[in-house]
Amino acid sequence: LTAVLHGYEAMTRIGMAVGAQHYKVWHNTSTCGPFGSAMAAVTLLGLDREQAIWALGNAGTQACGLWQFLADDAMSKFLHTARAAEAGWAAATLSKRGFTGAARILEGEQGLFRAMCPDADPGAILGNAGGPWQLRRTSMKPWPCCRHTHPAIDAALELHSAADGAAPTSIVIRTYQAALDVCDRPTPDTDYTAKFSLQHCVAAALMDGEIGFDSFGDAPRARLKELAHRAKVEVAPDCNARYPGRWGAVVEVTLSNGAAVSAVREDCKGDPELPLSAEEIAAKAERVMAEGGGAVDVAGIIGQILRLPTAPSLGALPLAALGRV
Repeated sequence: LTAVLHGYEAMTRIGMAVGAQHYKVWHNTSTCGPFGSAMAAVTLLGLDREQAIWALGNAGTQACGLWQFLADDAMSKFLHTARAAEAGWAAATLSKRGFTGAARILEGEQGLFRAMCPDADPGAILGNAGGPWQLRRTSMKPWPCCRHTHPAIDAALELHSAADGAAPTSIVIRTYQAALDVCDRPTPDTDYTAKFSLQHCVAAALMDGEIGFDSFGDAPRARLKELAHRAKVEVAPDCNARYPGRWGAVVEVTLSNGAAVSAVREDCKGDPELPLSAEEIAAKAERVMAEGGGAVDVAGIIGQILRLPTAPSLGALPLAALGRV
């Protein structure tokens, strides 16, 4: 548990320090993630201060991940998350063997801030040191698609029963500008681009009443194509004013019988202001591990993780199975 806390603390504090301009080109999960996995591994391996510095230095020199994959409808985001975890683990295990790393990887003249962060805020790393653990301020994604679609999905799910299986005659999605910049895709033509489509995600939530791994394939895209194409997306001034502090959306639907219904979300489901329940978190873990395939004892892994607060160690947790997932 201490390693989990340390990993989140390192990753998110550096994430707050890189600045908003960094995010316009660089995918923060991939650039800040290596610091988190390195710090977690440092704690698990019991490394000393010097070794920890080396690990963070070598994690930072592997920071990478460009947003260009979005423009090209490529699948690189999956690679970004996986490599961030791998990079931190490699950096920590190497430092244990005496492999040195830059001590000033962030603030140095040729470090990450100078190279990749035009509006870096180094003070954010150690600021409010006595505040809550960053893990308690971190969001969890309930659905396997772009986070910017989630407030609208949540609102659309509320309207599912009102639609009663009949396609609405009109859909209007109002949210903040950043969501439109990334997810205004009325006619996605791949599984991956459908995950970055406000129109498709809302249409799927309205018609199916759920969003899962199977919501983005050829069949659901074909079935929902016309409805998604008719959906309009607009900036909602109040949502835009609250972003990025709060991620909200409004979905307005005209039903086939002419009735107009709407749902509002001021916060994104899974954010600290609207957290997932323990049952929802376990259900997500089950879906993700099942999607990974292999002979995995999903219930056993979840049970052992939930017992961490009282368990002296990971014990017999099947790490090989976790590696396959």
